[in-house]
This record gives sequence, structure tokens and C-alpha cells, in this order.
Amino acid sequence: MMPGIGVLTQDTLWCFSQVKGTIEIGATEADIISTVEFNHTGELLATGDKGGRVVIFQREQESKNQVHRRGEYNVYSTFQSHEPEFDYLKSLEIEEKINKIRWLPQQNAAYFLLSTNDKTVKLWKVSERDKRPEGYNLKDEEGRLRDPATITTLRVPVLRPMDLMVEATPRRVFANAHTYHINSISVNSDYETYMSADDLRINLWNFEITNQSFNIVDIKPANMEELTEVITAAEFHPHHCNSFVYSSSKGTIRLCDMRASALCDRHSKFFEEPEDPSNRSFFSEIISSISDVKFSHSGRYIMTRDYLTVKVWDLNMENRPIETYQVHDYLRSKLCSLYENDCIFDKFECVWNGSDSVIMTGSYNNFFRMFDRNTKRDVTLEASRENSKPRAILKPRKVCVGGKRRKDEISVDSLDFSKKILHTAWHPSENIIAVAATNNLYIFQDKVN
Repeated sequence: MMPGIGVLTQDTLWCFSQVKGTIEIGATEADIISTVEFNHTGELLATGDKGGRVVIFQREQESKNQVHRRGEYNVYSTFQSHEPEFDYLKSLEIEEKINKIRWLPQQNAAYFLLSTNDKTVKLWKVSERDKRPEGYNLKDEEGRLRDPATITTLRVPVLRPMDLMVEATPRRVFANAHTYHINSISVNSDYETYMSADDLRINLWNFEITNQSFNIVDIKPANMEELTEVITAAEFHPHHCNSFVYSSSKGTIRLCDMRASALCDRHSKFFEEPEDPSNRSFFSEIISSISDVKFSHSGRYIMTRDYLTVKVWDLNMENRPIETYQVHDYLRSKLCSLYENDCIFDKFECVWNGSDSVIMTGSYNNFFRMFDRNTKRDVTLEASRENSKPRAILKPRKVCVGGKRRKDEISVDSLDFSKKILHTAWHPSENIIAVAATNNLYIFQDKVN
């Protein structure tokens, strides 16, 4: 069990409160948050948006006056990661939207992260500078070259304190390797390689080599008319650098071992749950598509999210999941209208808490769901500006399907499908969560401390 989590009780899990007021990133289409990710220590939180920007928040240190009060997250650095591009050969616009951000473990004073849009992955270095050199011999104080004839004395340069500056610099650009849109990137546990996945292929990269990658999965058929499924998500095993999983639009998961063969077209394990014929409908294939796959921190389990459920799979049992959680089963009767407004194609993500005992995922109406794997309790919470006062306690919400509606319940017909929580993140060792609701970022923590 990870430090700082302990056994989750009714009080610690269900009573999340706002860390500070709503962090509004902006108000335009470009400001909609498209990914959220804590770094390995939880001290930094990065968000990417549709405008190609990366905003990094840093956790403030605990104040001496309030030792037990945890620090808040404030803006640390903002930079433009990707720009809109145009592929002249295919007459295609390439959006600047950040699809994924992945942090690398910190090795020195600087931080490194990967960010990707549909086609290009970039490695960024984020570093601090609080000193500047002064006393150059060949340059004046403004940086212009001096006339050597005017130099009569030799000066020893010195470092002078300056206001803290956070610089983000691109260290590597990994491009021209994907024909289709990149949906996943994952850093390997060897910290020398990472993979990027699109609809039909998964490529393995070395951090030091930008001009070539190794294709480890290729499901593209010789005739594209025979295409029956696409890759929807992929992730490396947290401890074994040879293993990874990828999910498909058919609701299947494949575990691959790179030691078996260079091209992992043949999986070592295949996870699929047989479909219940009684639930078969026109929408069955669409809602069974897996939008996210995540290894547990222990590496023993895989969690997958499809449109209506979250499932937990044991790596040693391929025929069915060991746990299935209904996220918003009350939408099953609304699938027709959700298909018409394209909401049925929304891609929700899912995350584990630090000890793998609790699962979190998003829903509509700015609701997000939590499931305690030990007690089998679940809760629906809402991220809204109405209850976004600092330290405000979140109240559980309930959706009423039919019949009499209680005062604290909301009718399924009143749900706002334009408000959706697709992206969430959980602090690696504490009960602090980040929830992205369109262009607003909410950070909650449990009320215990």
C-alpha cells in the first residue's frame, strides 16, 4: 500500500473538497482541456488544450502557520507545445490539439514531459533559472559585441540573482511516423524508450533517436475494405519493459510481449468478455469500443473503460473481467438520441488511485464517478462552478430514472450532455484529484487533512 493513502473509509473517499476556486483556462474552443496528468511525485500537474498549449501547475509548499494544510496548485509554466500545420501532399489540416501528456521520472533539477498532437510527439524540458551571468569581456551588458581595441582589462564573470524564470524548451521532435491520428503515448519502465499508437500501428521510439522508430504492431489489412477494428489505446506495463497492452474498437484487449518477436502482431494474451445476447442492440458495437486502458500501479490488473462501464481484468484470467462497474447505466435507454448528437462516440478516460483500491472516471452533466473496489461502494460527484468555493465539501449526486424524483436527485432527462468530464487524474500517493470539465480545471482533495 502506498504511503499517504492508508485504508480508504467513508470519510476519506466520499468527502472531497475544493482545493481552491475553479481554475478557468479560458473561454474559447481552443481553451477546452484535452488531457490532464500528474507527474510521478504529484508536485506538478500538466494540462493540454485544443489550442496546443501546455499549462503546468505546481503545488505550493505547506505554510509554517498551517502545517497540516496541504499546498494549493498554482500556475508554474505555460508554453505553446504544438502549432496548427497543413499537410500539402494530402491536403489535410493537422490540429494543434494536445492529445496526451506523459511525464518522465525526474532525474535532476529539470522536468521532462512528452506531449503529442495527431502526428508529432515532442519532448520538453522545463527548468528554472534564478541567476544570470554578468561581467562579460567581449560583450556589453546588453549583449552587443564590443570593439576589441576598447578592452583594456580582464573581468571575471559573476552570477547575479534574478527573478525566478521557468523556461520550457523542446529537446526532441519525433515526427513523420504516423499516417493516422496518435491516440496514445506511453513511457517504458526502462526510461529509454516510449511508444506512440495510432488507429492501426504502434511505434517504439528511443528518446535519443528522432528520425526513426520501430513498428511493433501493425493491424492494417492489405485491403482496407477488410478493416474490422482499430487500436483505441495502448500502455506499457509499469514494471516489465517487455510487456504492453492495447485495446480495440471491438472491446478486446491484447497483451503483447516484445521478447516473443520483433513484430507483436501475435499477442500473448487476449482479453474479451462474451456478449450477452439479451443486451444485443444496434448500438452494441459502438458502446463496446474501449476508450481507455490502464495498468494498475501493481501491474497485476488492467482497467478498461467503454461507453457505459469500467472493467477490471486480472492478467491471469482472459475470458471475463473480475469486476464490472456501471458508470451511467441509466443512459442505456437514451442511446438513440446520444447517437444522433454524436455523444455516443465520446472517449472517457479512467484512472486508479495510488493504492489501486479506488477507480475514477467521468460522465455527463459534469459528473464523475468513483468506485471503491474493497467495499463495492460508489459515488457520483459533480464538478460545477456553483459549489466551487475553496474548501467546499462535494455532495454526492443521484440520477433519477423514472417515477418520483426526490429533492436532491436530478432527472435523467435534465442531464446536460454538452457538459462532460472526459479527462481526470489522481495524485500518485495522496487523495488529490484533478478533473477537467471543458475549459475548467477542478482540483479536489479529501477533507481529512
